[in-house]
Amino acid sequence: MPDTKVAGPRAAVHSIDHFALNVPSIADAARFYRAFGLDVREVRNGDELELRATDGHRWARILPAPAKSLAYLSFNGYERDFDMLARQIEAAGAVPAHAPEGADGGGIWFHDPDGNLLQVKVGPKTSPSAKAPHVTVGAGANARGAVTRSQVETVHPDRLSHVLLFTPDVLRAIDFYARAIGLCLSDKSLDIIAFTHAPHGSDHHLVAFAKSSARGWHHAAWDVRDVDMVGQGAAQMAAAGYTRGWGTGRHVLGSNYFHYVQDPWGSFNEYSADIDFVAPGQPWPAGDFAPEDSLYQWGPDVPSDFIRNTEAPGASAR
Repeated sequence: MPDTKVAGPRAAVHSIDHFALNVPSIADAARFYRAFGLDVREVRNGDELELRATDGHRWARILPAPAKSLAYLSFNGYERDFDMLARQIEAAGAVPAHAPEGADGGGIWFHDPDGNLLQVKVGPKTSPSAKAPHVTVGAGANARGAVTRSQVETVHPDRLSHVLLFTPDVLRAIDFYARAIGLCLSDKSLDIIAFTHAPHGSDHHLVAFAKSSARGWHHAAWDVRDVDMVGQGAAQMAAAGYTRGWGTGRHVLGSNYFHYVQDPWGSFNEYSADIDFVAPGQPWPAGDFAPEDSLYQWGPDVPSDFIRNTEAPGASAR
């Protein structure tokens, strides 16, 4: 088993800058992400999409391709850490790579052990530096506690929270990401699933890994204000025709309220609220939990297609 503990001081990235996702239909992607409540902008004469949340940051590029897959994942770090990060990435055995066409060519480009293309560069901290308050206020006596359905406003996520990748070797993945870019283990369940955070102030998970026969893209999670908005997001997507997914419920590892909506290619986008937060420089009591006690505290049963990697050989989106 790889050593998942970080020995000695180590530089670390502080945020995800953005992800780039290949999809077989830009038009289908635009419909899905607009229904989800994101700011979808067409660029390159409509051949590419950019996704923004209410914070205005460009969180994703959606690119045309024959099939769905992660094109690359870009991380930001502090300028003071960049040289050490470069040394760590080399020492971890990363395979050097070139920037793909259309991407920012700055920083360091390399492949992880599964072949995922990664970028590390100097950039702004997009992850939160403190835990946002989560307050659901109940109505007092003689007052209505909810608005009518016609008064419910469209849910627009505030920011990207985290991403989850399929990997053939979860333990190898958490070891590599710790040695190369300083991500810390938050919690895991055997060699089935693991969650990692950045040590400069981070949600419980910035990047997570789930076991599969092949690499793949599982989901992106988008932060909303409270559990009510998680449920409203689910209803919003169902009204738009996107009824497949999982939720609403509450996770155990990360503690966040969730609702996952399946995209047209078999992966997911998650409405997430009130995820655990690890303050800068603070230790987190990483645990190893039994599978039956690690995925959700309450909610509907996990659908059979939730853990299907549609990028694995022989798999399909449905």
